[in-house]
Amino acid sequence: MNNIDAIGHVTGRSVYLDDIPMQEGTLHAVALGSDIANGKIISMDLQAAEVIPGVARIFTAEDIPGENQIGGILPDEPLFAETEVHFQGQPIALIVAKDEFTARKARNLIKVNYQEFDPVTDPRQAKERGLLLFPPRTFESGDIDNAWKRCEYIFEGRAESGAQEHLYIETQGSYAIPMENGNLKIYSSTQGPTIVQKTVAKVLGIPMHRIEVDVQRLGGAFGGKEDQATAWACMAAMASQKLNKPVKISLHRLDDMKMTGKRHPYSSDFKIGLNKDLKIIAYETTYFQNGGAAADLSPAIMERTLFHATNSYYIPNVKAAAYSCKTNLPPFTAFRGFGAPQAMFVIESAIAKAAEVLKVSASTIQEKNLLNENDEFHYGQIAKKVNAGKSWKDVVDIYKTEEQLKEIEKFNEQNQIYKKGLSLMPVCFGISFTKTPMNQARALVHIYQDGSVGISTGAIEMGQGVNTKLLQVAAKTLSINPDRIKIETTNTTRVANTSPTAASSGADLNGKALLIACNDLNERLIAGASKILKVDRESIKIKDESVFLKGEKTKLHWKQLIELVFLDRINLTAVGHYATPIIHFDKSTEKGHPFTYHVYGTAAISVKLDCIRGRYEIEKVQIAHDFGTSLNKKIDLGQIEGGVVQGIGWMTMEEIGYSKEGKLLSNSLSTYKVPDIYAAPKSIECKALDTEGPDLAIMRSKAIGEPPFMYGIGAYFALRNAIKAFNASAKIEFDAPLTPEKVLMSLYSGD
Repeated sequence: MNNIDAIGHVTGRSVYLDDIPMQEGTLHAVALGSDIANGKIISMDLQAAEVIPGVARIFTAEDIPGENQIGGILPDEPLFAETEVHFQGQPIALIVAKDEFTARKARNLIKVNYQEFDPVTDPRQAKERGLLLFPPRTFESGDIDNAWKRCEYIFEGRAESGAQEHLYIETQGSYAIPMENGNLKIYSSTQGPTIVQKTVAKVLGIPMHRIEVDVQRLGGAFGGKEDQATAWACMAAMASQKLNKPVKISLHRLDDMKMTGKRHPYSSDFKIGLNKDLKIIAYETTYFQNGGAAADLSPAIMERTLFHATNSYYIPNVKAAAYSCKTNLPPFTAFRGFGAPQAMFVIESAIAKAAEVLKVSASTIQEKNLLNENDEFHYGQIAKKVNAGKSWKDVVDIYKTEEQLKEIEKFNEQNQIYKKGLSLMPVCFGISFTKTPMNQARALVHIYQDGSVGISTGAIEMGQGVNTKLLQVAAKTLSINPDRIKIETTNTTRVANTSPTAASSGADLNGKALLIACNDLNERLIAGASKILKVDRESIKIKDESVFLKGEKTKLHWKQLIELVFLDRINLTAVGHYATPIIHFDKSTEKGHPFTYHVYGTAAISVKLDCIRGRYEIEKVQIAHDFGTSLNKKIDLGQIEGGVVQGIGWMTMEEIGYSKEGKLLSNSLSTYKVPDIYAAPKSIECKALDTEGPDLAIMRSKAIGEPPFMYGIGAYFALRNAIKAFNASAKIEFDAPLTPEKVLMSLYSGD
């Protein structure tokens, strides 16, 4: 099945927040952010702004009727700053006016006097000062202290990975409309409707049932709208409640980039020990996570970093410690991979350093240490249905990487200006929310009298194709034509208490809930058909919109069946509730079984480097990926392609810069570069592993959203190999992204 939204997207008919028709009298809001990164608000003069014609009202923290608190995991983030500001762009007021132009004009007239303090932007400096967002955590396995004695080779180093801007096409936004009896309806560009509902209720001081949050779709998110969409919904809701008018917020791109958090930058130390056979005996790492000014989702992201410290490798002795450091930058937040890419970059850097010193290929060390069946992860889970070695072998065999390496070596010998490099990047990514209670979902299914079907779940469509997969689940389970099915908007009144669509779990959780509801309806319909045909229900089966009796097709068709069971007063509505079984984790011991299953894969990435200019091309990305039994290969391949390009962008060109004063320097599309058609790989090939997915994946189709991102890490190490081919003594720090500027400096570094 093709993506059901594709035609709407390319013809401009798909409805996003800005496409919702506005009610008469709708007001527009713009937030005023702090001009400094650390200090106190001495005074704020609103007078000149308030008298501009068309300005309805300016709101500050004093106007909040409930709690001035939007922290999701920890209550450490005010909606509006009161006396202190902790990052540039932190909201301190909301201007509401007849249109956005007027609101912006008024914003420019507000005068704020600050007492400014020196900001902290470096996580290591924050750690030294004791500035932590929450207590550190450590995962351990084996006997790390004694393991070093058994190591023939020991290497230490440091790795830096930068932030990354989500750059979703649709910026943050919300549209709040007052309803009768003091209720509110909120259209929000969010991955978490329930989070918005719950937080708005807290800020307004009213119960959750008075608030209805509705989401049609998002114009991209990548994690950036899991938690950080909430603030804008709260602002719109508060203004709407106070003024009894519809209020809309739609952030300007520059405001969005300045005021919202990004992927967490990490500064990390590593120590790795190997025996004579190049088996990794011990691995120790310390992560300094730059969390920004508030916790946001940093606790969960840091936890996933610790879970993925060893990537696809079995290491018997591990110690991974992590500190979430409080700095004067916007609170960093979820981004595709959710802390796992940062961890994988560190272990791959450690292996690369060992390989360079020992003068062996990194792939030799990688292959020798891949996970095997029944190996134990450092957090206690036993690895099952392991496809690490299989994906590695498939890449080597299918794409003939040994021959490619020989061709690259020959090319490098014959060319002085251009050099090529290749690297292999294995991936092992755990699927589930690591907070066990979040692994639940519900679905509501109506079969109407004419045989058409309406489906509501907690899944948010944001370009990843989850609506298409859910439609496939329902069509296959009910055995009806997909044209009979409508996927409704995601709405907190129809489906309550939803987890955000994140952690690559949207299709699994909501699909399983939908499967339960559809199977429940099937049982009722079979019972109804057996009553109509006056036969035992065991002999009845519904297939291809017809009722079959002992394998023979009857004259009873789907539409007729629905009409008859309705007249017999059989319930044609079902609710499905799904809670993922088997998963658990004990934070007191840092051991458990946190993931439903793991996704495996390996990528071979080759690059061509211009050694005069420092520019490069990603020539080929060749992947063997563990799809399980793919529910929709077209959608899954699209996620592979998008994920790997986004990962390559993070590793090569997407460089976020802040000044020492905490000002965002890469604050526009002229100063922040993302991969375009010219920077994208010249070719991307992906072969599916010959595997059967696990029962706990929806219809055995493994999650697809995040794992492909990590393949992009291979581009960094392919570039390192190309640089080394030009200058064997080049000194290349493990510092990503490896931009053309850094490449050029590295090419001519060293002896």
